[in-house]
Amino acid sequence: MTPLVGAIVTLGMLVIIPMGLRLLGVRAWPFLAGALPGALSLWLAPGPIAVALAACYGLATLYLAFHALPRLRRPDPVQLQLAAATALATPSVAALSLVAERGGYHLLGYTPHMLALTVAHFHFAGFAAALVAGLVGRQARSGAAALTVPAGTLLVLGGYFVGDWAELAGSVVLTAGMWWVGWLAWRSFRGVFLLTGAVLVASMLLALSWAVGQATGLPHPSMQLMIATHGVGNAFGFALCAVAALRRLDPL
Repeated sequence: MTPLVGAIVTLGMLVIIPMGLRLLGVRAWPFLAGALPGALSLWLAPGPIAVALAACYGLATLYLAFHALPRLRRPDPVQLQLAAATALATPSVAALSLVAERGGYHLLGYTPHMLALTVAHFHFAGFAAALVAGLVGRQARSGAAALTVPAGTLLVLGGYFVGDWAELAGSVVLTAGMWWVGWLAWRSFRGVFLLTGAVLVASMLLALSWAVGQATGLPHPSMQLMIATHGVGNAFGFALCAVAALRRLDPL
């Protein structure tokens, strides 16, 4: 868990998810009760104390997952509620990865370094992207746009187990969905979404180039460069700005 990845994940735990929960009409304080020790675990050396604190975060994400299934029973279009359910469920993947990473375990064959990146990915490509897709899709009356981001996120997750080409397919779907949502957000709201749209174009191109390189062996950005550009851009330029701007909308 490098300091930069730790800072990005801390932002997701203590700022992005609590702000997003208010948009979803879910109380944030039970989540924060576990997120605070979880964030502290990021800054400790791997070991039993860090694992115990990360496990508290795991309980907090189960609280979110508990709210996911009832979303699918609401009368709104299923695509929009699926986006909300995805946002609430994916932090559990991040928490499981965090517990393993803080313990120095190789979960499903993945190194602690890769698990740290998975933690970050499922806070932003998981929670934040699905949340924004659902809210923007609702405003723009585009259920398909709301569906592409959860579908791409789940395809990327599946690609971790299948192989690089499956992960590339997920990256293509997720990139297309993020660009679509960015365009709809700018068309519907203008303002700050011009910035988020520009960030999404650049950051998702980087993600796509990295996935293509992994699958084909072609030259692609290093992991360090991806964290400093794609990771920072998505965390601050997309997730933070978009969720803050969407606070003016009704809960999803």
